[in-house]
Amino acid sequence: MKHKFPDNFLWGVAYSSHQVEGNNINNDWWEWEKKGKTKEESGWSCDSWNRYPVDHKLAQDLGCNAFRLSLEWSRIEPVEGRFSNEAIEHYGKVLKDLKKRGMKRCVTLWHWTSPLWFTSNYGWHKKESVDLFVRYCKKVVEELGDEIDIFISLNEPRLPLNRGYLLGQFPPGVRNPFLFKKARKHMIETQKECYKTVKKTKKEITCCLNEYYSPFYFSSKLERINFITKKIENFFNWKVMDEVAEFQDVIGIDYYRSFEVNLFLPSLKDKSQDGKFNDLLWGIWPEGIHKALAEIWDRYHKPIYIFENGLADKDDKYRAAFIKDHLKWLHRSISEGVDVRGYFHWSLIDNFEWLYGFEPRFGLCEMDYKTMQRKPRPSFYEYQKIIKNNGL
Repeated sequence: MKHKFPDNFLWGVAYSSHQVEGNNINNDWWEWEKKGKTKEESGWSCDSWNRYPVDHKLAQDLGCNAFRLSLEWSRIEPVEGRFSNEAIEHYGKVLKDLKKRGMKRCVTLWHWTSPLWFTSNYGWHKKESVDLFVRYCKKVVEELGDEIDIFISLNEPRLPLNRGYLLGQFPPGVRNPFLFKKARKHMIETQKECYKTVKKTKKEITCCLNEYYSPFYFSSKLERINFITKKIENFFNWKVMDEVAEFQDVIGIDYYRSFEVNLFLPSLKDKSQDGKFNDLLWGIWPEGIHKALAEIWDRYHKPIYIFENGLADKDDKYRAAFIKDHLKWLHRSISEGVDVRGYFHWSLIDNFEWLYGFEPRFGLCEMDYKTMQRKPRPSFYEYQKIIKNNGL
């Protein structure tokens, strides 16, 4: 075996509540969809609220020893200050089922969706958001902490911040740099307070924030130009992570694509291996995961998990090679001394892809949204071989 991974390496798959559960009628994204801001409405999505044992069985058949999911805040706290015992009990069953199948539970507390009462009365730009979210965090840890192995407070905060407060594409749909800075500040404070809450209640839980990371390649050889480019890179990749670095046990990152930056043109374009792009026209650049891991390890020197890596590929044309190529570069990072402890493929099944609706197909398993049947694609079995061999 040329690329053998550590014995305790976590092999997983991932998805999020709103993208798969269906019928999350009480959050801001459901309202966003009703306003016609997305290509389609999520509706029943994959009905994973009811069919989670089917998903778990697929992950078990795949050979996974870890599974990443998220909790839906709007289900757990449907009304401000009132927690739903029914929702908490449901998620308890979900997590126990994963444990029974031999998988570590990686739980995300916030994967972009917030209760309507929160967005209507507060929002991340209001200072009250910190205490409100920490109260929710405390409740989850107290009620479900025994069933959580890895705890992610916030998922990819820079994307909903940029798109929600600067571009107006995500909820709350504003273009206000002043509110953006406030919201970012409060998310940073939230991570710090959530970390303290988790460690005070359940010290053994591994806790982190998960961020979207895209390596930048600089076209210019002029140091002055690259200085400006690095400022841009800092805004995209480092600002939040630098602020919360001390309040994380590990570093969680999602890697999908890399960018080539040229300020002379100016231009920002995807790096692409042999001219390959996924169905969303994102460049496929496996080498970028090696660059990302090297930069993150050098900056923080903490264990790293790849919590998301995948592509929209309806015909399953590139997915198997995509996984293998990224894992080869990831293995190289490990051989160079980077402490990478797990890889989670996005996603187990096709799901609701936010603004794009159901058209992008990220799943190792194909979804038939009419029958709710899940059908493993050829890439599913290639990933299965890798997990079985703990390498490739």
